[in-house]
Amino acid sequence: MLRLEHLDLRRGPDVLIRDADLTLHGGWKIGLTGRNGCGKSSLLNLLAGQLEADRGHYQRPADWRIATMAQEVPALPQAAIEYVLDGHPQLRTFEQSLADAEAREDGEAIARAHAQLESINAWALPAQAATVLAGLGFAEPVQRQPVASFSGGWRMRLNLARVLLSDADLLLLDEPTNHLDLDAVLWLQDYLSQFRGTMLLISHDRDFLDAVVGHILHIEQQQLTLYTGNYSGFERLRAEHLARQESEYRKQTAQAEHLKKFIARFKAKASKARQAQSRVKALEKLELIAPAHIADGFRFTFPEPVKLPNPMLDLEQVQCGYRDQGETVILSEVTLNIRPESRLGLLGPNGAGKSTLIKTLAGHLAPLGGRYTIGPELVIGYFHQQQVDALPQDDHPISLMQAAQPKWEESRVRSELGRFGFHGDDVFSPVKRFSGGEKSRLALALLVQQKPALLLLDEPANHLDLDMREALTLALQAFEGAVVLVSHDRHLLETTVDELVLVAGGRVTPFDGDLNDYARWLRENQKAAQKPAVSTAPKQDARAKRQEAAQRRTALRPLRQAVEKLEKQLAGCETKLADIEQALADETLYQPDNKQRLTTLLAEQGALRQQQEQIEESMLLAMEELEQAEQALE
Repeated sequence: MLRLEHLDLRRGPDVLIRDADLTLHGGWKIGLTGRNGCGKSSLLNLLAGQLEADRGHYQRPADWRIATMAQEVPALPQAAIEYVLDGHPQLRTFEQSLADAEAREDGEAIARAHAQLESINAWALPAQAATVLAGLGFAEPVQRQPVASFSGGWRMRLNLARVLLSDADLLLLDEPTNHLDLDAVLWLQDYLSQFRGTMLLISHDRDFLDAVVGHILHIEQQQLTLYTGNYSGFERLRAEHLARQESEYRKQTAQAEHLKKFIARFKAKASKARQAQSRVKALEKLELIAPAHIADGFRFTFPEPVKLPNPMLDLEQVQCGYRDQGETVILSEVTLNIRPESRLGLLGPNGAGKSTLIKTLAGHLAPLGGRYTIGPELVIGYFHQQQVDALPQDDHPISLMQAAQPKWEESRVRSELGRFGFHGDDVFSPVKRFSGGEKSRLALALLVQQKPALLLLDEPANHLDLDMREALTLALQAFEGAVVLVSHDRHLLETTVDELVLVAGGRVTPFDGDLNDYARWLRENQKAAQKPAVSTAPKQDARAKRQEAAQRRTALRPLRQAVEKLEKQLAGCETKLADIEQALADETLYQPDNKQRLTTLLAEQGALRQQQEQIEESMLLAMEELEQAEQALE
């Protein structure tokens, strides 16, 4: 277990954590949450032994193996799969022992080295590494490519794969989903759910946290608070705690005011002097409860578009791809009509062409064929990670905003930057000093100035914390134009788009289902790809085939009925959740007079999400049982 005793942690002169005292038990999976800059990454570094506490003690089992994600991956000539296998320290140590023993022709040492390798199942590790790499989006042919051949984001995936293969007792993961697409996030979610060690995880993806962790460790106002349950449960419990704290604060404030009035009225009267003095002592002893504190996150809106042409974009039989020493077609026969009311979410496996499609829609890639029509005076707002990385590193937010709005006074420029969380001297800081989240906020602030009618967003939530993602969600919900969105953040997709489009197999088609259906589609396709070719069997008599099929249907009917029943229960639960979430979107609900209703709705939301999780788990088990029965009857 991990033990913190009266621990203080500082960053320079700033206190990040004060007097932390808690125990984290072995086998727990813990989500570490809190606002940007509160000390989450510093706490992970302390737990990894890379930082020392400024006061107090930190204890962990001496024999625990710890795995953390490196900040950077160098441009190595080593093959990707070999780099990942290096993450298993015992493997390389035992392999070296075997090589040394063989060089000495020491039979006894060779036998010991073989036994050591057997103890860690070394012969299966290359296949396991290949599976991990495939899950994170590396196709088999590229797993032998040198690390140096991959971009920064893909190298971070290699770093994650290396950590996952490390066979660690304690996993410390800082934003592991940042450079992943939705397919890889779903795979990682399943992988970590089966991890048997202890894990602390920083993530701004609420659905990912809900699926993976069983505890939340929250940092707020220099205090560590441990909650039991997933992120949704934490939100409910914290809201209830803040409501109680606010109620107790108001009661105590009223009591203090009453004491002060009594003292002011009777302190000078001899007959009441003793009582007044006792009230003074009572007031001095009164330990004032702090008011409930909720740090204000930044909020922003997209301005009303100047013009909404209809249609905005019209693609008919378009070929999408690249011209580089010839034509490379990625997507064929793309027919897509984007109107002012369109809210499209793009789904598809890694490398299927989602970014290629968005670049074509944005006009950054010319179509290789077909008809591409853009509406008159259409203003397109295009957000992508390369745009964030391309911000002038030596420039400052105030100068960039002044360039975007040259007619504005400095006070208005600073006010606009303040809407995106840039205050005081921050507006004069060079971009290169900003974190990834701050750069993304600045890129969003500049995008808003364009007054776009069509937003093309390629992973806009990367590096944004939970408060920032919620602000983006609300801004997109209120946006009056059209949206095309690629994101690994399921909450953002579920709350801002109303149509899903599948990009797969070189085609772009409507997807009839929700994100749960998409996850099942992915798993089915992965299983189909892994199935070996079936040899041709002698043809059976047609009547015998019909009889066999009837027997199979009879045997499988109860299992199918169980799955269908759970699907109906899940649909009912999701409908109720949608109603509550719609109610929670009402801004008046967050006024003081409605605090009781807010608390009730949050409690209902938490209970329904817990029920949803239980149904999904039961449905997964039922589907697995049905699948096993189907395979047994094949």
